[in-house]
Formats: sequence, structure tokens, C-alpha cells
Amino acid sequence: MSEQQPDPYFDLIVDEDLAKNEWPRGLDEVKAKGTQCIAINAITKENFEAFKDIKTEKAGWTIARAINTGVINPTSFLGCHAGDLESYEVFGKPLFNEVIAKYHGGYDVTTGTHVTDMDSSKITVVLNEEAKKKIISTRIRVARNIATFPLNPGGTKETRLEIADLMEKVFAGLEGDLAGTFYRHTTMTPEQQQQLIDDHFLFRGKDKMQAASGYHEHWPHGRGIFVAHNKEFLLWINEGDHIRIISMEKGGDVKRVFDRLSRGIAAIEEGLKKELGVEEVFMRNSTHGCITCCPTNLGTGMRGSVHILVPKLIKSMGFKAIDDFARERGCQARGSTGEHSEVIDRIDISNWRRLGFKECDLVQDMIKCANELSKMEDEITEDKAGEANPAPKSEDVKEEDDVETKTARSCILI
Repeated sequence: MSEQQPDPYFDLIVDEDLAKNEWPRGLDEVKAKGTQCIAINAITKENFEAFKDIKTEKAGWTIARAINTGVINPTSFLGCHAGDLESYEVFGKPLFNEVIAKYHGGYDVTTGTHVTDMDSSKITVVLNEEAKKKIISTRIRVARNIATFPLNPGGTKETRLEIADLMEKVFAGLEGDLAGTFYRHTTMTPEQQQQLIDDHFLFRGKDKMQAASGYHEHWPHGRGIFVAHNKEFLLWINEGDHIRIISMEKGGDVKRVFDRLSRGIAAIEEGLKKELGVEEVFMRNSTHGCITCCPTNLGTGMRGSVHILVPKLIKSMGFKAIDDFARERGCQARGSTGEHSEVIDRIDISNWRRLGFKECDLVQDMIKCANELSKMEDEITEDKAGEANPAPKSEDVKEEDDVETKTARSCILI
């Protein structure tokens, strides 16, 4: 019987040269021709050779594993991942520091300080009434990783199962509007799976760039989703990072969604402290903020978004122009049904910045941007909207290695 071929959407496939801890053949040509991949542009053969024999203690992470995503997929926008907190420290100089600076607007991890602030009372900017009428739903999520484990790209089947078992104990202690049910991918019934799909809650992996980092190894073991009884508070377990904590609801009560998220994070943190018997349960430091597998999510690990109806603006400006407008204001636009989806009447507006900014300030960025887009929509008459710009697709905007972007193709929340 022939050996089963690895599945590039789920299995970890390491470049043949990187597997031998050698500089990849052809990478010089890729760099010479030019690529958008930040990691490939950052790494040099000289630095690779200087750091290739170093391994981190917790995950045994190497510079070769760190850049595998970009080598396997040179069209990747980011192209690198970390296996543990030490990865950012040991491989900062040859790789991660430059990648972080490029993605996070020049942020310097050697001098910068990241401050977390989840105090909803500090959100003083509000959605105006006209913008509120256009908001279909609000969703804010954060990524968190547990300090006693390696990050999932550097983890094992056993560490993923341990994390799922640990979180099941934490979930049992949640109360009030945070209480709910934990569904494991390996044990949920077909009926439960279908309901989670119908609710647009279930994550299902299947992404080549994530797979090349090790995100999807041992799928679906150790994966699961916690859903509060009111379906406004969710957690993804081991999708990419150990935990994705998500607060959401229909409508535009951003402050309420943020407040629920803040309470949820605090409850999860307290539950983990009780179970682990340690004071610092989440992986973080003063310069990088919350530590995540993908450098795009460092800092707050937060993406706060609203789905807003702006059909005339989409027709008159086109999706890319709206995204450019949003990025000038520290935000970004995405398709309402995920990456590569047709944008017909609504878009997703979220904070783009994550590192070096407080959560409450980033939520205010998103609110301000939504207010401006709403006002622009109202100023367009039907005849000016026209049909000059056909329904665009969100793929016109640069692709990013954000877990939420990738997962959006199969998991769209409310």
C-alpha cells in the first residue's frame, strides 16, 4: 500500500532545504525578483547561517521553522511564525524585529512599551445615530496563549490535548452570561456540528499558509469551541493560538460588546490561575504585549469590528479605496462574508493596529472610522453612486497572515 501523501491544507510540510537546516535553494532568486513577503525580505543568508543552529528551550524552535511559511508560500504577506515566547527574543535580531517594525508601523521592540487597557469606561467616542442604523453586528476578539505551554506551531498533539482539558475545567467555573457549553471537534455530534455551522461559529482550519507554520498539525485533536448560552460569548481552542476570546452581538452597542469581552478575559484568567497555581497565566512581556504565533497579532491581540451597510459608497468608491481610507485612520476594511468574497452592500471595518496601543483607543479608532463612512454614505445620491465600480472583491486588498482573515472563508460570525 502506498504511503499517504501529506495534505498541504492541514499537515506540516517543511521545505526540503529547511528540513536539512540549509538556506533554501531558489530563495535568492525570489528575493532578487522582488516579493511582498515581509519575512523573506527581512531574512538574509548571512543571518540564517549565523542563527541556524540555535534552538529555543520550550519549543525547540529554529530560524528554519520560523520562515517556513514564507519559503513554502512566497506570495504570503507576512511569512513567519513563532514557536514560543523565546522565539521573539532569540530570533529578534535576524528576523522578527524587522518584521514587527514593518507590519506595526515602525514599532521598535527594543525601546517600545506595550500597555494593556480593557477599561470600557475609557471609550468616550460613540457611534452616531445614523451610523448605528447601518450597523448589522459588532464583534471584538482577542488572542491569548497560556504561558506554561509552547505556542501551537511549536507544540504537539499532547500539548493541544492538555490545553483543551485545562480549558474545559475553566469553562465549568464560568457564570452568568459567560456560562455555556464546550464542544470538542472530535466528539461533537453531527447535529451539534451542523448547528455550529448554521450559527457561523465553527472554525474548520484548512489553510495552506497556516498549515506551513504547524497551526493545523494533528487536526482535529485538541480543538474545540465554547459557546455561551446566549451565543454572545465564544472561545476557539487551538485554532491557531491557544485561545481566541470573542464577544459579539447584533447591532452597534460597541461598548457593551467590549465590556463583555473584558469581563470574559478576566474570568478566563482567574480560572487559569486557579487551575495552574501561577500568577502569570498568559504569555506576554512589556515590549511585545500579548504573545501570539503570528506577529500580526502581537500587542493587544485584538480585532474589534462592525459590519456596516454602505452600498452607495461601495459602488462609488470601490472596495480598495474604502480600505485605503480606513487604513489612513488606523483601521481596515474586509468583505462582509470573508476574504475573496463579493462585496455587495456591506463591509467589515476593524482596527488595523495592535501593538503599542491600548485596546480602548483602538476601539475608538474603529468607531470614528464607522462614523465617517456612515456620513459619506449619506452624502451620496443614488444617481452619483451609479454602477461605475462593479461589485468588488476583498481580495483586491493585500492579503495578511491574520488568523481571522484566513478563517473567515469558512467561519463568518453573525
